[in-house]
Amino acid sequence: MKRFKGIYWRTFTVTVGMVALTLVLLGASFFSLTYSYIMTEKRNELRDRAEIIAQMALDAYSKPGTSLARGEDIRNMLDVAELMSGTDFLIWIPYEGAFIGTDANMNGQNLTLPAAMGKKLARGETYMGVSSLSYYEKARAVVAVPARTEGMVEIGPVLAIAEPNAMTEMWRAFLGIFAMTAITVLLIAFVATATTAMQQTKPIRDMASAARKFAEGNFDARVHNSGREDEIGELIESFNAMADSLQKTEQQRREFIANISHELKTPMTTIAGYADGILDGVISSEEERQYLSIISAESRRLARLVRRMLDVSQLQSMDLIKQKVPFDLSESMRRVLVSMEKKITSRGLDVDVEIPEDPVMVLGDNDLLTQVIYNLLENAAKFASQGSTLFLGLEIRGEKAAVTVRNTGQTIPPEELPLLFERFHKSDRSRSEDKDGVGLGLYIVRTILEQHHEKITATSENGVTTFSFSVQLAEEHAKSV
Repeated sequence: MKRFKGIYWRTFTVTVGMVALTLVLLGASFFSLTYSYIMTEKRNELRDRAEIIAQMALDAYSKPGTSLARGEDIRNMLDVAELMSGTDFLIWIPYEGAFIGTDANMNGQNLTLPAAMGKKLARGETYMGVSSLSYYEKARAVVAVPARTEGMVEIGPVLAIAEPNAMTEMWRAFLGIFAMTAITVLLIAFVATATTAMQQTKPIRDMASAARKFAEGNFDARVHNSGREDEIGELIESFNAMADSLQKTEQQRREFIANISHELKTPMTTIAGYADGILDGVISSEEERQYLSIISAESRRLARLVRRMLDVSQLQSMDLIKQKVPFDLSESMRRVLVSMEKKITSRGLDVDVEIPEDPVMVLGDNDLLTQVIYNLLENAAKFASQGSTLFLGLEIRGEKAAVTVRNTGQTIPPEELPLLFERFHKSDRSRSEDKDGVGLGLYIVRTILEQHHEKITATSENGVTTFSFSVQLAEEHAKSV
């Protein structure tokens, strides 16, 4: 029962029902109009014939001769008229005081005319109706024209009588043609509606099937679009785009779990191993301090990893639109440079700074953009060659403030540049060699800039690696520039 409540059956039922209702209404109107028209035409035809017969009978009785001969002429005339038209005729002959008709059994009989017919004939009007004339078993169509008089001769009234079957023969033919046409239209409607409804509902069923597969963890299912450019085609494209996004998100989730498992396992294994060695007495008392230092360092690295992951989670759920305010980006860059002085000097690095002395007002979150500059400068210092020079620059380009961080060290392969901003990615391709890093610094940089609707680029050629990003200038600063 449930399958008959679907879109397919609803569409099919509604469309076919509307076609059937339209045919019924058209048929009723058609039958009514055609029946009325045919009956009117038939009655007018009977009236014309009756008037002709009345005139011919009047002419016959106006000629010289005996009444018997004239009566015989009229009977012969009626027989010929009946053979040619298929209509029975009755004529009242006053001289004989009886009806003469094509039906010999009615000759000389006193027929009872309907009261309505008598009234109309008395007024000299033509009567059109249905009556059995107290003679026929079933009522027949009767047209009666009033008597005609010419000189001293009077003939009439004249009755033309036709069986209902003869009058409705054409109407029945129309009815048969209409019935065949209606059946053909309904069959075409059945096929067209079934095909159209199937085309409309098949993609929906495919999407429902794919959605069930998604729920089971299979993100490879897609809905085939056979070149449709209508709303269903747009829905299919949107659904497949959503499926691609879900598949990518699922892949990133799995990679994230694998990466974080690896990152957490390394320090925890080190801490547990050295702690067990000290507790079991495997490590001598002289070496305990050294290994306790390693345990302390690994604990701090583990804490940094957890803190960075919390930072990422907070950044992804943050609404920065409400936190964007004008601030001096050049001043923030100077503060970062001062805070990094110890790390920079410890590696024997020089710093080339190109920051305008005047304030450069930008629109954004001061703390987060300061974090971006700090992470980039820290990353540049970490991978710079001993004794080389770091570059930190700020310049105005149109309505943007462009920040550049550059160092000299090993060249990053081109295929690795797009991966620098992924979670847990490290340029040395080793999860254990870089003990201080957790592979989230550049990912946090990209996340913060995406929250500001900005992008960061990275290039590396001949040992020179450059990171650049831009920030929207504050409105008042942009106008002054």
